[in-house]
Amino acid sequence: MMLLLLLLQVLASCLWLGHGEVVTSLISTCPQFFFQKTPPNAALTPQNPAWICQRYGNKYYFATLYDKSRRIPVYSAYLYQPGHGKRCQRWMVEPQLVGPQYPKTMETESYVLHELKVSKQELQSSQAVLRDYEHLEGFHRGHLNPCSHNYDSSSCNSTFTLTNIVPQNAKLNQGAWKRYEMTIMKSKTQGCAETYVVVGSVPGSNFFGNRVNNPSHIWSGACCKTTSNTIRAWGVIAENTKNAVQELSLGELEDKLTDHYGRGNVYLFHSSCPRQ
Repeated sequence: MMLLLLLLQVLASCLWLGHGEVVTSLISTCPQFFFQKTPPNAALTPQNPAWICQRYGNKYYFATLYDKSRRIPVYSAYLYQPGHGKRCQRWMVEPQLVGPQYPKTMETESYVLHELKVSKQELQSSQAVLRDYEHLEGFHRGHLNPCSHNYDSSSCNSTFTLTNIVPQNAKLNQGAWKRYEMTIMKSKTQGCAETYVVVGSVPGSNFFGNRVNNPSHIWSGACCKTTSNTIRAWGVIAENTKNAVQELSLGELEDKLTDHYGRGNVYLFHSSCPRQ
């Protein structure tokens, strides 16, 4: 009987195309995306959080702390592994954010509404939906974990969930932030054997359509183990109204985030990552 149950579990897992698993602790389920298995501390945790181990093709690809009230991610954490994956054009939502009785699968809105029989009101109250991003003049769907930092099509596809994006100033998204993601990041990771990244958003005072928060800042921190067995770290931050990115030490970034969030000292990485 036990063997039969195990076989059924394996079969079920093989049938899942992709799912973001809502968990009680990122460190207990997907610690591999954090340097020394240490996620950011509780100073970033919002009042209504959801911890998501983002899974696609029966594999975890990154981790997200999601703010269910503001309907934006606080941060996404991942390993920097740039490649040549094709961009997915199918955006997903997370049905399990509606309630734990729903599947742990990234699905299209159409599937959630028509196959899972979730009402529009239930879905929209739990998270952002595509309609929230349809007419945001001057803003793009800004990935926290970008497709370009992922190594193949499956890992790229996993980033196209609305739990991984925020409204980002269009000029910033296509300008200075893109230069950071594509050029500066590549330069800074020279000599790194493994680079752990946490990208986040600082909540702003305004909302689009009284639903999705407009972040005041977008930020990124990184900590890498080098091929010579040393550790390097850095950070950047950008106001979400300007096409400019400020390069910082990790300690400087954490100090700024401490001021912006106002919930105590922010620590993004394990203490062994240099702050200077």
